[in-house]
Amino acid sequence: MQKPCTPDIKCWRLTYFCQKRNLNWLVILSRNSQVKMESRQYQLVVLGSGGVGKSALVIRLVTDNFLEDYDPTIEDSYRKQVVIDQRQALLDILDTAGQEEYTTMQDEWMREGKGFLLVYSVTSQSTFDDIKKFKDKILRAKDMNRVPMVLVGNKCDLDRNRQVSLAAGKALAAEWGCPFMETSAKERIRNEECFFEVVREIRKQDAAKRPAPKSNGTKKKDEKKGGGFCSIL
Repeated sequence: MQKPCTPDIKCWRLTYFCQKRNLNWLVILSRNSQVKMESRQYQLVVLGSGGVGKSALVIRLVTDNFLEDYDPTIEDSYRKQVVIDQRQALLDILDTAGQEEYTTMQDEWMREGKGFLLVYSVTSQSTFDDIKKFKDKILRAKDMNRVPMVLVGNKCDLDRNRQVSLAAGKALAAEWGCPFMETSAKERIRNEECFFEVVREIRKQDAAKRPAPKSNGTKKKDEKKGGGFCSIL
């Protein structure tokens, strides 16, 4: 049974609708809520050598399952709706092939992507060396000096087999001026966070591109406390 209710929060342009489910009330507040409703889509591309765990990271994020067996990817696309820093985001993730024979396709992926996850395995020095080539390819493909990217050292749960130190990853990220983190799709270590960090980098770039608002020499009146509107479902 549906019935109106009165929220405790004072709202401007108050519109609300209540629905009781299992004795709990689901509340969505547009300005007073911690979540800002936004339908922005983010095109993320996951790059790296074959076997570093790119698909495992993506599938863990999207389905919360761990991909045990290695099956070389050519091109797989996934979507997931998430909330990042209290803002809705639709992740459009492209999981790519790392093999050299797909170089032409890689160039196309790089041109289309807005943000990049550059993944190597901490158990393989060669994949760490290769990741530098991927970064250079991205900059050439997009004809830019800087793009939103995050450097990811995957398989950090296999520490006994480590070939790339944490310090080496940090140093390379500092050289590139991008975030860095070690992850494990198997153990759910920073698996979600690495994708979220790419979105944050895209948002930073977008904010930097926006022109500064013109000042007319007058100050705007402060908004009244409790402004906005709310909807209660």
